[in-house]
Amino acid sequence: MSLPWLDAGESISFPSVEDSTEEGIVAIGGNLSPGVLLSAYRQGVFPWFNEGDEILWWSPDPRFVLFTEKLIISKSMKKEIRKSGYDVVLDENFEEVIRSCRNAVRKGPGGTWITEDMVAGYCELNRLGWTHSVEVRKEGRLLAGLYGVSLGRIFFGESMFTSISNGSKLAFILLTLFLKDKGFSLIDCQDHTKHLESLGAENISRKDFMRILKRELSYPDCKGFWNDIFPEFPDSSGLRELLK
Repeated sequence: MSLPWLDAGESISFPSVEDSTEEGIVAIGGNLSPGVLLSAYRQGVFPWFNEGDEILWWSPDPRFVLFTEKLIISKSMKKEIRKSGYDVVLDENFEEVIRSCRNAVRKGPGGTWITEDMVAGYCELNRLGWTHSVEVRKEGRLLAGLYGVSLGRIFFGESMFTSISNGSKLAFILLTLFLKDKGFSLIDCQDHTKHLESLGAENISRKDFMRILKRELSYPDCKGFWNDIFPEFPDSSGLRELLK
């Protein structure tokens, strides 16, 4: 199958996801400018490629997602959260988080799928208020975290890392509980991992994902620096119930 090529400008028209390869590749080429990235997510597409390769745009079938109402918190994790002595904050240092994810996620010896162009693209989206980080810190030092894109009532998770036991789970759980309170229905996890499956994530068909995407993008965006917009984070009804 010959993949459609995107031009290098601000082209924002992606081919139909139904015309993707069997693996879920929709197109190749283009760039990681804010307009292209936001358009991609709105059309159910995301970039994933290795350093030195052309940009590949994906829309896998099935799609791995977590419905916020289906979050699973194990008994052991509940104990971890209750005794946690960490500070969990939003958007304090987005670039530090994405670079920590870059250093932690490998695609073979010395490689990573979070390229320098991706770091620059997502940091620019953070500056514009579209991407966000959840950060687990102690005495100011970053120990774990995750980042992603927020549009409508969906959070598109991109990557996470941890240097402590259960650190990324802590970030993900507190984010999910908080987003549920704010009316978010879905976290897009893209592809299956056992780590996220243990928290309640599941595969749904691409057709169902696109239907949900259209519905949830009809709601207003929570654009801006989340540490300013949501100073109460990580407080949520779900967390208060858990801490009883």
